[in-house]
Amino acid sequence: MATTNPALVASDILGIAGRNLRRLVRTPRLVVTTAIQPAILLLLFRYAIGGAIHIPGGRYVDFVVPAIFLEAVLIGGMATAIGLAQDLQSGIVDRFRSLPMARSAVLAGRTVADLCRSMFSLALMVGLGSAVGFRFHAPFASIVCGLLLAIVFGYAFSWIYATLGLLTRDPETAQVAGILPFFILVFASSAFVPVETMPSWLQHFARNQPVSVTIDALRALFEGGEAFHYVWLSLAWAAGIFLVFFTIAVRLYHNLSK
Repeated sequence: MATTNPALVASDILGIAGRNLRRLVRTPRLVVTTAIQPAILLLLFRYAIGGAIHIPGGRYVDFVVPAIFLEAVLIGGMATAIGLAQDLQSGIVDRFRSLPMARSAVLAGRTVADLCRSMFSLALMVGLGSAVGFRFHAPFASIVCGLLLAIVFGYAFSWIYATLGLLTRDPETAQVAGILPFFILVFASSAFVPVETMPSWLQHFARNQPVSVTIDALRALFEGGEAFHYVWLSLAWAAGIFLVFFTIAVRLYHNLSK
């Protein structure tokens, strides 16, 4: 029987997260490959493409690096879909389901462990961003709030990946499925170019979708500008994404054996 005691649920989540983190420690290449992808994007847009993009009143490096920070967290969360699909194939999930463990613990433990991986990638991108010329122009508290916002939004987004992993149940399919929402929301956003440069039919979507809103919030926080409007919109998106996909993922997990 699954436990519902909050303390026991938290213990189950930490146990699963610890199991996944120990696996990351034993196979550091998983962490390295997660960090390489946003690093390549940063260097590509900083040196190969950025010179062709004009940002009124600012530098392109200060425009693009906050987007890379968020992408580092989102890419790290993509591992949730692949990892869950691998666990389903290997049978380890069936073993977990036979234990008196909260249904959400296996999923939450996986997302928490992958969040730690994402935070490592984010820290590396902060260092790499500084190395290529990015500078914060805001008080320390605003910078911390911006980094925390990226982490919170990335964690909420990881539940989309958890849902995809449970739906596909195959690592290769999960990887392909996980790329789709990432590329659609990142490249049809304000991440790399101002929304005003996009076709008019795309601008409304690009301006108001969750990734754009969060990136705009990060830019405002890191520049010391007026960020409240974007921050609360980003948090609202994060809460909505979390509630919807957490519910779907837990239900899918509960129905695995049916």
